[in-house]
Amino acid sequence: MNDVRPIRAQSGTNQEGASAHNRRVIMDALRRNGALSRAELARATQLTKQTISNIIEELEHDGLVSSQAVVRKGRGQPSTPYVLVPEGAFAIGVQIDRHVVRAIAVDLVGTVLVRVEANLPPDGPAKGVAVVLDLIEKARGDLLSIHPQSHRRLVGLGVAMPGPFGLESDVDDPWMMAAWQAFPLLETLAAGTGLDVGLQNDAAATATAERMVGAAHDIDHAICILLGYGLGAGLILHGELYSGANGNAGEIGMMLTRPSGDENEAGLPLEHHASLASLCRALDLDPGDPDLYAHIERATVEFAPAMAKWMRRAADELRWNVQLLESVFDPQTVILCGGAPEIFMRRLIEAILPLLPSLAVRKTRTLPRLQLGMCDPWSVAIGAAAEPIGRAFDPRFSAILKMPGAGMPAA
Repeated sequence: MNDVRPIRAQSGTNQEGASAHNRRVIMDALRRNGALSRAELARATQLTKQTISNIIEELEHDGLVSSQAVVRKGRGQPSTPYVLVPEGAFAIGVQIDRHVVRAIAVDLVGTVLVRVEANLPPDGPAKGVAVVLDLIEKARGDLLSIHPQSHRRLVGLGVAMPGPFGLESDVDDPWMMAAWQAFPLLETLAAGTGLDVGLQNDAAATATAERMVGAAHDIDHAICILLGYGLGAGLILHGELYSGANGNAGEIGMMLTRPSGDENEAGLPLEHHASLASLCRALDLDPGDPDLYAHIERATVEFAPAMAKWMRRAADELRWNVQLLESVFDPQTVILCGGAPEIFMRRLIEAILPLLPSLAVRKTRTLPRLQLGMCDPWSVAIGAAAEPIGRAFDPRFSAILKMPGAGMPAA
């Protein structure tokens, strides 16, 4: 009996006029599984062999897919595996945070090729947008020096910054970037770069990164909690990122904390207790210090009373919220990510455990209810760069329904 390889893929459609969706389905299957033959693709996507052959030929012609050496297995017919071509597409990602801006360039399979960063002026976009544009130009130049033809295959620019988006408030909340929120950022960057620009909040960008190259790579339902300057969650539902009506889905940092004995702390937003900003406040650290990562690592090793007190309160709040997220979204797993050292993140998970009872407790589980994701200050920028790749090539219902966003940029 021949062994049948389990392949992760979404179903394609053989209906006329759905070629855009089918192209995306095939590319997504190759991204998830690596090399696949035409027969394997047909079996996994439920597309006809002729449809697979036609699309593979198109993708080869566009420089997005290439064939590998013929594989011979037993007495069966030899097969030709196909893989994505890393140089088939490139994207730029930008993270705009309170004190820093980071830009990276990635290829079609998510390999980071360029990393550049700069300090962000404290007076908001008035001067800061020039810094952002200069950094994007530098990233493009560095990418061009590595791949001279990259300018022809640059599919877009992804931007990630803290949310929530679209709120009308005159209060200068240190957890929010009000001036940047009110600034016509997308229009300014599109005009300054000539690229299609997409925007995500930083937690959604981290979830995008985890889905492309991290712990959520082969998971259809996951919640990615980002412990950054603030706190947020990226929601991966049915293999796609869910952003909500206004791009603010997953803004758990805005959720009010449970009542406690301290009247001064009861009812504050969650990120006032569980975020790097709140940690800096507890440890008297400067959030804009370029050595902040090292300071947090040292404080974790020393584990003075101030660190122990912060972690105990943060863990209590996060344990409660993991249970709430499990109850509302029924994910396969919850992934804790952050721009903090791994030793700190692991110790925080240890403090959160054991989790509260929830519907996620079942004998058939194959993934932990809570696991560690990326511990990398660049993870938000990686997700920002992954967004244009996903926008161009990932399967979307809009490709079938011919909704806005269904088109694919030319390779």
